[in-house]
Amino acid sequence: MGTLIITLRIIFGIFFAFAGIMHFIKPKIFNRFIPNFLPKLVVNYIAGLLELAIGIGLLINQTTKHAALAMLILMLIFFPIHIWDVFREKPAIGSKKIAIIRVPLQFLLLYIAYLIYTH
Repeated sequence: MGTLIITLRIIFGIFFAFAGIMHFIKPKIFNRFIPNFLPKLVVNYIAGLLELAIGIGLLINQTTKHAALAMLILMLIFFPIHIWDVFREKPAIGSKKIAIIRVPLQFLLLYIAYLIYTH
């Protein structure tokens, strides 16, 4: 299990760091995911900063537990947006089918964050 957890930490660390950087490089990509009643640019940059910090944290042994917990919390915060996206006429993710598939996929990602946190 140790090798699996290390592999998951590396994969998710890189993924989250990359996603965080993309929030700053291409912020318009994320606009459709942010509800209109929120300040889009501010929310985008905060999410990007959090994702970048989580990604880096997952790659550092001393901060893995805190980063995994933050990953779990952030994904729980974003979960209602994924549900909301399913019911939109034109989902931000692209298609209705992908939006529907993404919801149960979030449970797998939450479980992975939990596994990293507990090991």
